[in-house]
Amino acid sequence: MTESRAPRWRRSLAFLLVAAAGPAGLLSASPARAASTDDIRINEVVTTGDVDDSVELYNKGTTAVDVSGWILKDDDNGSKYAIAAGTTLAPGGFRAFDVHGAFGLGSSDKARLYLPNGSTLVDSFSWSEHSAPSWSRCPDGTGAFRKAALTLGAANACGSTGGTSPVAWPGSGTVANADASNVFGSDLSGLYQEGGVLWGAQNSGKLWRLVPNGSGGWKPDTANSWTAGKKLRFPGGSGTPDSEGVTLTGAGASGGVFVASERNGDASGTSRLSVLRYDVSGTGTTLTAAKEWNLTSALPSVGSNLGLEGITWIPDGYLTGAGFTDESTHAAYNPAGYGAHGGGVFLVGVEGGQIYGFVLQDSGAFTKVATLGSGMAGVMELQWEPQASRLWVVCDDTCDGQHRTMQVGAGGTFVTTAVFNRPSGLANLNNEGFALAGAGECTAGAKPVYWADDSNTGGHALRRGSISC
Repeated sequence: MTESRAPRWRRSLAFLLVAAAGPAGLLSASPARAASTDDIRINEVVTTGDVDDSVELYNKGTTAVDVSGWILKDDDNGSKYAIAAGTTLAPGGFRAFDVHGAFGLGSSDKARLYLPNGSTLVDSFSWSEHSAPSWSRCPDGTGAFRKAALTLGAANACGSTGGTSPVAWPGSGTVANADASNVFGSDLSGLYQEGGVLWGAQNSGKLWRLVPNGSGGWKPDTANSWTAGKKLRFPGGSGTPDSEGVTLTGAGASGGVFVASERNGDASGTSRLSVLRYDVSGTGTTLTAAKEWNLTSALPSVGSNLGLEGITWIPDGYLTGAGFTDESTHAAYNPAGYGAHGGGVFLVGVEGGQIYGFVLQDSGAFTKVATLGSGMAGVMELQWEPQASRLWVVCDDTCDGQHRTMQVGAGGTFVTTAVFNRPSGLANLNNEGFALAGAGECTAGAKPVYWADDSNTGGHALRRGSISC
């Protein structure tokens, strides 16, 4: 290596790829070889991220190629990763190889592919800065490398640079008010729809239980002292959580309502990045948290009013089925290793744009299992949509109301799958909450979605739109 690298535990996790000879920036290929051999190309390079160093190969030809014993190297001739016997790439096939046990890849480095003799160069690519998130060959197998979304094991995201270009809202442009005038005032933030109930978190330390108002919108539930919302308290009954986001697990409200808070309003100058669980079955006007997971020590330092803004819960079944990689172990996520933890992973969004995944154990322990960039200047809301198995990441007027969707990609991490502009009928509001109706509300191919405007613009905090089912 020409670069002195920090120890692995201090480096960002990396994925690397070696590129085909010929395009600008690539080393020259070795002398002519069999046509099938020339069809194997390194297609994508990733040098930062949540997964250890890997190299993807791609077969751009029309016949299968046996790559058993082929050798991957970085810029050090002493490094060597031999591909396992019996490895064949089908025509149009992609295959990523985890090489971190043999060598690492730095911010200024190269990746090289050799035939089994270790001296016949097949392909090589060099770079002078980290990929953030991926160096991808566009088009696959033949084009030059450029920055794009991480897609190891699949076709490159050649329509984007680190995501996809914004497209029109995937539903009607029509948006209407979804509440009566001046019901909530300012600071209504996180939303979560549970069938015929819409939960809302207000920054002033209040939780709302809303029910349909008969005209496509919502109103406060008048039963069990919910009329004016319920005050929230930290465990023991003290403090005022600056409640920004709300979500439920697969158990629904009976399993507790989970609220993300960025500070104690009674000590507003100090960050307290917490997830709080509340039992909402009682009739009192105040809710005291049954459990708090104070995540402050596990997250980067932020301003007291720049902390957790959104929260959502993703079931273990999706994560294991999609091949999600656990950041804490650098291996496939194994829910059994965490004991009782609610059957999923909680993602929290920080106002500055980062998203973090945590396993919150019933014991009160927690483990950070994911760190991912949103690609936006701010994250104000997160929502998992079971119907489409996708994560919604929402920004407010800071990003002109942009929405992104993400799913677990071939590399085991969440990658951007689409970027949407806000609906044409939605003004550029300070929307800090977003909720989607369930599949049961799909009518003529569309279902409702709702936004919470923190500024209560025009006396309304809730608005309704739609998306395609």
